[in-house]
Amino acid sequence: MSDEQKLILDLCGGTGAWSRPYKEAGYDVRLITLPEYDVCHFRVPENVHGILAAPPCTEFSLAKSNRPRHLPSAMKIVEGCLKAVWIARYGGKLKFWCLENPVGFLRQFLGLPAWTFEQWQFGEMLVKRTDLWGYFKKPRPIVKVKPDEEMTKRYPNGKTNARCWARPQCPREYRDLGMSRADIRAITPPGFAQAFFKANP
Repeated sequence: MSDEQKLILDLCGGTGAWSRPYKEAGYDVRLITLPEYDVCHFRVPENVHGILAAPPCTEFSLAKSNRPRHLPSAMKIVEGCLKAVWIARYGGKLKFWCLENPVGFLRQFLGLPAWTFEQWQFGEMLVKRTDLWGYFKKPRPIVKVKPDEEMTKRYPNGKTNARCWARPQCPREYRDLGMSRADIRAITPPGFAQAFFKANP
């Protein structure tokens, strides 16, 4: 089977940043994301090669603190992603699948993840611990040591603030979309996307 025939489903993919390396390599990438497609109501095609799933993290986020959460609606989307995985596997040989979400309450529903990474491990000057569940080969980090000096803001009074790492810069190709800070933070880092593609062709 040639790369052009390999079908990748990018569920809740937003900008399609995670699946971009597959698309650029000639794979048949289907971006299943709102408003065009609802992951809970779409027909899973036959012969799916791989599935990338990134359900919204808002209701699972630790940053939401004690504010009210609507976990049933959030889990409905996760369930839609998992059902797509199951149907694809029932109908053929699914080579890999991966579901990602920032470290948060989703662990209490899916159990401990297969792997957790931080964006700086793949060349991004950002910090967002992200969990991965699924059946896939772990991508190889390109950075081994956290670059503390470059990523820590130092104030005139001598104090430091490592949380400035989490201030995202919108990639040039998405600047005309008027994305919110949360939307920008949700974009899959290109370094990770490329490393994942190399590990799971």
